[in-house]
Amino acid sequence: MATEPTPPAAAAPPRYSLPPVRLPPEDILFCVDVDLEALAEMKPAAAPASSGSTSSTSSPQPAGPARAGAGTGTGPRPAVRRMDAVKQAVLLFVHSKLAMWPDHRFAFASLGETVSMVKKDFSSDASSAMEAIHSMSASESRFAMADLTQLFKIAYQEGKRAESQGRILRVVLIYCRSSTKPQHHWPTKEKNFTLDVIYLHDKPSADNCPQKVYDVLVDALEHVSQYEGYILETGQGLARVLFRQMCILLSHPLQRCMQDDLDFPKQVVKKTLADEAAQNEDGAPVSSQ
Repeated sequence: MATEPTPPAAAAPPRYSLPPVRLPPEDILFCVDVDLEALAEMKPAAAPASSGSTSSTSSPQPAGPARAGAGTGTGPRPAVRRMDAVKQAVLLFVHSKLAMWPDHRFAFASLGETVSMVKKDFSSDASSAMEAIHSMSASESRFAMADLTQLFKIAYQEGKRAESQGRILRVVLIYCRSSTKPQHHWPTKEKNFTLDVIYLHDKPSADNCPQKVYDVLVDALEHVSQYEGYILETGQGLARVLFRQMCILLSHPLQRCMQDDLDFPKQVVKKTLADEAAQNEDGAPVSSQ
């Protein structure tokens, strides 16, 4: 009895391999806006719901002002100002970036009417960075202007120095003014540093114009940024949004996608619902777990 010939085995697909590449370490200059608007209060986090009773076997809680109203769901929470949240976010960034690679270095500046250096020398020492961050404070008055020219001059010089050392320079500008459009006089066409911007602002009203400020910040970024720079904004007043945006900026400029293609972080609930909807369309059973 004749047997049918066995079909030839399908050829194995070619293996894809990504050769390892050593990225240059970063020198990162943080420039924090210290205008009066940096003292605006953030929205408080939602208080935990009261359980109605306290178990006698629960762990003891520390006493003191920090625990006032804790566990009751009714006590007032201390106000968190933009500057406080910014400092915490920058500390989060520094420690996370050094955990990734301890060769990254940091310097710090403040933005009033123009830019002033808080810590000029770049360093990878975490304690030095903490001291510089904690030393920054917001002004008790508004500044009439915000000139970024000096910031770009400093970044341009530091960018040349970084390049000579096999490093790259990045500037992270944290801007807080809802009506004052930043300006700069920077005709240089050569780009040797990357600019990221986080813009914290009030909601639009008759007294401010955050959209116009945002547009000017976009133009400045496109004018000076060597690699893909991100501009992230929020008018929600929530500290957790700022922390999430700072985590996005942990990405190395040479490993970034275009900002238009940026689709993370995703909210877990929305992602789960989307996955379940896709499974339902395919006729697959949808789990109720």
